[in-house]
This record gives sequence, C-alpha cells and structure tokens, in this order.
Amino acid sequence: MPEDVARPASGRRQIARAAVLGGVWLAMRPQIGAAQTVEADTVLNVRQFGAKGDGKSDDTKSIQRTIDTAAARGGAVFLPPGVYPSSELQMRPHVSLTGIPAWDYEHGFGSVIRLADEHARCLLNITGAFGVTVEGISLDGGKLGTRVHGVWLNKTDYGKQEDTFRIERSQIANFSGDGVRLTRAWCFSIRHSMIAYNSGDGISLRGWDGFFLDNWLSGNNGAGFAAREENASCTFTGNRIEWNREGILIVGGDGYNITGNFFDRAGSCGLAVLGGEQMTITGNFVKRSGKNAKPGTYDSSQIRLERTRGVTCCANNLQVGRDDGGDGVWSPSYGIVYKELQNCVIGNNVLHEGALQQLMVDLGGHGEGAVVKDNPGCLSPHAG
Repeated sequence: MPEDVARPASGRRQIARAAVLGGVWLAMRPQIGAAQTVEADTVLNVRQFGAKGDGKSDDTKSIQRTIDTAAARGGAVFLPPGVYPSSELQMRPHVSLTGIPAWDYEHGFGSVIRLADEHARCLLNITGAFGVTVEGISLDGGKLGTRVHGVWLNKTDYGKQEDTFRIERSQIANFSGDGVRLTRAWCFSIRHSMIAYNSGDGISLRGWDGFFLDNWLSGNNGAGFAAREENASCTFTGNRIEWNREGILIVGGDGYNITGNFFDRAGSCGLAVLGGEQMTITGNFVKRSGKNAKPGTYDSSQIRLERTRGVTCCANNLQVGRDDGGDGVWSPSYGIVYKELQNCVIGNNVLHEGALQQLMVDLGGHGEGAVVKDNPGCLSPHAG
C-alpha cells in the first residue's frame, strides 16, 4: 500500500486507541484515588505523628502513637531515615515497622531507633505482637543501662498461637543485654540482619521453630546464638558467626539443621552441642576458635558434641588461626571433642591444620551406634 494511503489509516487507529485508553483512564481514576487513600490511611509515617528523627528529641510517644494507630487500622509504620531517640516501644499484632536499611559493619545509618532510657527493659518489645515484622531498622542500644535487650519477647507460657514474627535486614547492636532475647518463642524468622556488639548474647532462645538465614552474629560478649533452656527445631543456613565469646551453644536441644555457616574466632568453642539429639551439622567452616580459652581445655576446641543422640556431623572444614594481621594467639588446642554418643556419625570432616594439640578427642562413654571415621587432617605447625 502506498505510504500516503497508510498514514491516515494509522492515524485513525491511533485516535481510536487514544479514545479507548482515555476511557480506561477515566474509568480507573476513582479506583486509583481510592488506592491512594487506602495507602495514606494504612502506611503511617512517624513524622506525621510528631517524631523528629533529629537525634535529640525524645520520639517515644510519637512512634508509639503511630504503632497503635497502625494496629487499629491494620496498617504499617514507616520510619524515614533519621535518628529517633526512644525508650521501650511496644509492638502490636500484625504491624510492620519498616525503615530504610543503610547500616554498615560498625554503625547504624538509615532509619535508626536509639535507646534513650537506661532504665528500660528493652527497646522493642514484641511480646504478644503476633505476626509483627521489623524490617530495615537499625536498633542502637548505646550500651545504656544493665541488661537492656534490643528486641524482647517474654511470654509466661507458649500459648495456643504461633508468634510468627519476622526480623529482616535490620541491625541490632550495642545493647547492655542480649541483642534479641526470646523467651518461649514459637515459630519465627531472623534473616539478612546483623546482631552485633551486645554485652549479652546476640540471640538468646528459649523456644523452637526458628529460621536463621544469612545473618551476621558478630562481636557479642556472650554467644552469637545460645539456647540454654528448652529449645528445638531450628534451621541455621548461611550465617557468619564471628568474634563472639562463644559461637553457637545448644544445651539439650533437638531437631536442628546447621548447614553452610561460617564460624570464626570464637572466644571459646565454635560450636558446642551439650545434651542434644536429632541434629544435622554439615558443610560448615569452623576457623580459629578458642581465642580466649585456656589452652589444653575443651573450651579451646572447634566443635564439642557431648551426650548427643542421633546427630550427624559430616563434611565440615576446621582450621586453626590467629587474629587478623597476624596478631594474637594461635588456637584452638583441639579439633572435635566428643563424649557419650549414641547413634551418631562424625565422619568425612577435614581438619587440615585443624588443631594445635589433637585433632579428635574421644572422651568415651558411648552407647550403641557411635561411628567416628574418615576425618583426615594434620596438626598446625604453629603448635607450641
């Protein structure tokens, strides 16, 4: 068809298309307006409730009022970048507290809530806040007070409903207590977060059904993760657990899957399971544990398994080391220390320069089905 004939047809089609789209736009305008109204009603900015975020003003009441209003509307709370000094905040069920994550390895940036009350029990109380989400927030304890926790769940019993809280892309640091303290927690996840430099444990758990994925648990004066009371059914994948007084400490737990994590420079044992059962410990790298432990003691070890049943410890890699830059003492004394095993397998672990004094330490007392074999390696030349 000649070009001068095609143009009018094309023009007619464009006009018709524009008319149709215009009709659709006119039809959609009320819906778009309604959606914008819904968003304005349910995504609540703390600045609109009086929060300053200037690092000086006490924003406790403003943030709490925003949280309470969001709970009543079934909404979410947004913290624009800034520093919000605050005392204890009580989260409400099904509320998302969301900010802009911009923190680095040592400091909180972006949306920061900073503890301003040394007498507070915690900064963020999630007790009873079923289905709550904390995402993209930096919680800074400033080392204020005594045993003040960053995020705290404290139930008197497990109740009939799963907690199902989520902590995502957040930094929880510099608290005089634990970074995250969970008492009778049931079903939750902590992902892509940094929990660091706290005077207690990074995460302290009494409970079960937890997912810990791709986190930094760093530089805590207690354990990176500790479960000292009843605990079970937790998954650890892709975490870096480093420079804590202890790495992971599990006492009497069961149903753990600990896979593909990096344990580095724990002050005592990198991974200790004392009295646990039904666990898989596979594909982890455990390096230079026992920094502060007395040489020759079992705290100066990479992995300890004692009084365990139904535990598989396979395909892990263990290595001695010292501080960055070639400083500090070489550690640990021992590779894998094991005692009173029943139906357990410790096999196919690699301990190339895996310890200073002894690669495998058998303390005896085993029941049936204790299999320990094929764990090749050598002592470090830095021993003694």
